[in-house]
Amino acid sequence: MKTSLRKYLWAQVACLSLWPILAVAQSFDLAQNLDACKAGRESCDHSKLSPAQTAEVALVSHGRNVANCRNSYDSCDRSQLSEPETIALALADHRRNVSDCNDGMQSCDHSKLTRYEAQEMAAQEHQRNLAACTDGTGACDRSKLTPAETGEVNIARRQLNASDCANGAGQCDHTQLTPTQIRDAAAAELQRNAQNCDNGWDECDHSKLTAPQAKQTAYSEHRRNLAACKDGQETCDYTKLTAPEAKTLADAEHKRNYVACLKGYGYCDLSRLTGEETRSIQPEVH
Repeated sequence: MKTSLRKYLWAQVACLSLWPILAVAQSFDLAQNLDACKAGRESCDHSKLSPAQTAEVALVSHGRNVANCRNSYDSCDRSQLSEPETIALALADHRRNVSDCNDGMQSCDHSKLTRYEAQEMAAQEHQRNLAACTDGTGACDRSKLTPAETGEVNIARRQLNASDCANGAGQCDHTQLTPTQIRDAAAAELQRNAQNCDNGWDECDHSKLTAPQAKQTAYSEHRRNLAACKDGQETCDYTKLTAPEAKTLADAEHKRNYVACLKGYGYCDLSRLTGEETRSIQPEVH
C-alpha cells in the first residue's frame, strides 16, 4: 500500500514538473497556427483559434483580399468586398485604365473609356504617332497621318538624315541628300577624321588628311610620344625622339637614378653612376 502511494505521489510530481514545458509547447503551436491563418496558409487550423483570434484573422484576410483586388490579382474575390470597397475598386480600375491608355500601354481597354476620354486618348495617340514618324523612333504608322502631316514628316526626316550624315551618327542615307548636303557631309567627315587623328583616336584615316592636317597630326603624335617617354610608359617609342629630346630624357633619368642611390629610395642602378657619383655615395675610407 505504501509503495503504491509513493508511486502515485511521484507520478503527480512528474506531471506537475512537465506541465510548464507542455504549456509552453502548446502556446508555441497556437502562435504558429495564428501566424499561418493570418498569412492564409493551408496549414491554418481555424478550430484552434479563439473567438478574438478568429475575428483578427478575418480582418487580416479581408484586407489581403482588398489589396489583391486593387492589384488585379486572380485571387481577388469581389463578392467579399463591401459596397464602399466595391465602388472604390471600380474607381481605381477606371483610373488605371485611363492611365494605361494615356501611356499607350497594351493593357488599355478603349471600350471602358467614356466618350470624352476616348476622344482625348485618340488625340494623344495621334500625337505620339506623329512624333514617332517625325523623330524616326518608335512605331510609326504613316497611314494615320494627314496629307499636311505627311509633308511635314518628310521634311523633318530629310533634315534628320542630313544631320546624321553630317555628324556620322544614326542611319545616314546619302541617296537622300541634296548636292549641298553631300558637300557639307563630306566636309564634316573630313573634319571629324582630322580630329580623330589629332587626338590619337582609333577612327583615324591618315590617307584622308590634307597637308596641314597631316602636319598637325604629326606634331600631336610627337608630343604624345614625348610625354609617354617622360612618364616611362610602355607606349613610348624612343626611336621617334629627336637627338636633343633623347639627351634631355637621358640626363633626367641619370639624375633620378643618382638621387635614388644617394637617398636609398627608389630604383637604383649603381653601374650607371660615374666614379665621382659612386664616391659621393660610398666615400673612401682613409
